[in-house]
Amino acid sequence: MKILYLETSSKNCSVAVSDNEKLLCLCEEVSENYKQSESLHTYVEWALEAAGISLKEIEAVCLGKGPGSYTGLRIGAASAKGFCYGLKVPFIAVNSLESMIEPFLGQNYDLIVPLIDARRMEVYTAVYDGNTGEELSATEAKILDETSFEEFKSKKVVFVGDGAKKAKDILNLPDADFKEDIYPSAQYLIKKALAKIERQEFEDMAYFEPFYLKDFHGVKKKKSEE
Repeated sequence: MKILYLETSSKNCSVAVSDNEKLLCLCEEVSENYKQSESLHTYVEWALEAAGISLKEIEAVCLGKGPGSYTGLRIGAASAKGFCYGLKVPFIAVNSLESMIEPFLGQNYDLIVPLIDARRMEVYTAVYDGNTGEELSATEAKILDETSFEEFKSKKVVFVGDGAKKAKDILNLPDADFKEDIYPSAQYLIKKALAKIERQEFEDMAYFEPFYLKDFHGVKKKKSEE
């Protein structure tokens, strides 16, 4: 089964193509300027070309649904829906935090804690078992302080993601590991997507919304003086 994966929730604009569990191609770039709007469809074209398949051969589309960048998630969701409508294929959505823990499973960590920077001292986070990947604490928006995660002092913990940098400076966990250069990646959506396909857990495209976790707060324009 040939599947297209889109992950646009962070600074990493990421596209992958798989044939069942085999990764055929990964095309991604981390940019401070969030390049999803200008790069996503180009990356889809490149990934399909490198994988040696055409778009019409895609049998399902999987989206990293967030949490993360509001604009990035909107772009990813709109694109995924468009592909699914046009191709008449199932739409799958996976929590973006789950794609961040995949490389660290089975690496002798008791716990894996992804941290996505949500500005100021806030992060999007959850807690996962370091061996099984089971979610132990649900995804939440959390304000960090020196007491955050102190219940894990006796555990072997790794904090992963761009929120790990500020966490390292404030958390009182000297034995924890911090991996700052980790972003959600389309290549790590494969296992979760295949499991959802097997269980027939597909999204309803008419009602699907990305996992924003909190409301978007735009900048209000000042009214011009008359």
